[in-house]
Amino acid sequence: MTSVIIKPLLPAYGGYTVARDDKIILVKGAIPGEVVEVTVQEKKRDYTLATVSQVVEPSEHRVEPKCPVFGICGGCHLQYVSYERQLSMKEEVLADSLARLGGIEIMPGPSMSGAQWHYRHRAQFKVSRHGNTGFFRDSSRDVVEFEACPLMKEEINVLLQSIKARALAHGLKEIHLSVADAAAALLKHDGGYSCVPDLFRESGITTIACNDELSEGSGYVTFDLLGLKYTVSPWSFFQAHWSLNTQVAEHIGVLAGPLEGQTVLDLYAGAGNFSLPLAEKAREILLVEENPRAIEDGARNIKLNRLKNCRFVKSSAEKYRIQKKTDLLILDPPRPGLAAEVAKKIIEHAPARIIYISCNPSTLARDLKKLKEKYEITSIRMIDFFPNTFHIEAAVFLQIR
Repeated sequence: MTSVIIKPLLPAYGGYTVARDDKIILVKGAIPGEVVEVTVQEKKRDYTLATVSQVVEPSEHRVEPKCPVFGICGGCHLQYVSYERQLSMKEEVLADSLARLGGIEIMPGPSMSGAQWHYRHRAQFKVSRHGNTGFFRDSSRDVVEFEACPLMKEEINVLLQSIKARALAHGLKEIHLSVADAAAALLKHDGGYSCVPDLFRESGITTIACNDELSEGSGYVTFDLLGLKYTVSPWSFFQAHWSLNTQVAEHIGVLAGPLEGQTVLDLYAGAGNFSLPLAEKAREILLVEENPRAIEDGARNIKLNRLKNCRFVKSSAEKYRIQKKTDLLILDPPRPGLAAEVAKKIIEHAPARIIYISCNPSTLARDLKKLKEKYEITSIRMIDFFPNTFHIEAAVFLQIR
């Protein structure tokens, strides 16, 4: 493998920085502005992939990674970068994606961020055939073990240590742990595994599910969401950085403005994370979701909080027919963004205001390029739900022209 000394200048999505030689070089492990020696990993037709082998002139933003398995475990990408610089790099990547892919020249507002460490209320641990428990090695299916993960809430690390001490992972493929008012575990296996709830209960886990079946406990954990009881089952997605999630929910409430007498449509609702906190202000909230587990959680949340004006519709966003006048549309699509028919449906129906929560800068830029023919983009803010990783989320507010 060849080595070259370069000076990357720009951050790029995926944890890369961009340098130029005779072609573009995407570098892993560098910070814009520093001089590094890199080893070329792969040459593509239009660009080269390389990894830092030595830092020649370090950036003032380079720091010592906190985790002893950083660079081996594939979970984190940016622990060597100060948190302040992580945020600014992500803002730059977001702004570049919007301009280059969407033709949108707008600088994001102040980033929304929270704790850098010990923020995750959920972990998905992998288990090797030998019972080793941890996360996958970067670009591999090998399991990297560790004593504790600095991204996890301390309760999760304590549970992991107890599971390992009791050798409870043998026979499993994955262990998903969630902590809130209590602890829940989803145990995934290929069959032939005999779940013994007593052993997990001794570790402090009160809700235990094996594959698709509930084996023990209430079947959910409960968070506080701006004064609401928000429950999630072991099978359902929720924002693991919960303190930041509540900050974003509060921000959405501000963006939504007065909602008296108005209808809110939440088109990728999940269990109602972003729309249920608006229930006290709106006349009606329609939540569209196709995942039955999420709907079950959402229906429980509506009942627990005695919300009379909220209703779930079991449907995909693609198949849902918008029939009522919508004053506020909330969008929180998966990484591929809006399907073409969904974007077309939105433009035809023309809700007065849109709040778009994105988890992919590229598809966000593509979708906003379509929506801007009818909407004005008034606010964009980067959300750092995943500190120390390359993942970038954003909250966008649009008003009809």
